[in-house]
Amino acid sequence: MGLPSDPSPALLILAAFSRHEQALAWARQKTEAAWGPVALASPAFEFTETDYYQATMGPSLKKQFFAFQRLLDPVRLVDLKLQSNLWEAEYAALGKHPEQRPLNLDPGYITLAKLVLASTKDHAHRIYLGQGIYAEITLSFRSAAWQASQWTYPDYRRPDFQRFFLQCRERLKQAVAGKP
Repeated sequence: MGLPSDPSPALLILAAFSRHEQALAWARQKTEAAWGPVALASPAFEFTETDYYQATMGPSLKKQFFAFQRLLDPVRLVDLKLQSNLWEAEYAALGKHPEQRPLNLDPGYITLAKLVLASTKDHAHRIYLGQGIYAEITLSFRSAAWQASQWTYPDYRRPDFQRFFLQCRERLKQAVAGKP
């Protein structure tokens, strides 16, 4: 019989996407005020893999990732997703842009073995966490590289995204080892 144990700390990440640089900057400011300083920020990548979001978010979307300095207990993922949903609604209510959903925020975390994203949508590969929030393992780390699964979003398969996630994983390794 195995004994329950606490999980290892994880690196909190956030995927923010919008067609408005102002929205991405607002997301960073809002999340840093609540979740602490950003340790790593990706470039604002072109988001071209799907037009799924175009009806509510408009064309020419950019996706930017933020990895936060403070490590995370993975059990907090539900609260973080609920909070990010409130922030999306708050930003939309400002009325600065014509789109129905000018900003999309997806929190998740990285461990040494995986990248997990929170979602409000159920699917066969997602685990219910509570309060209407699900989790999925989007990427796993095997053979010294990030590995996609059949359900991995197309953009998360990109080499430029995965290079950023490798930097995040390295930062986590250093933090767990007690190095700044």
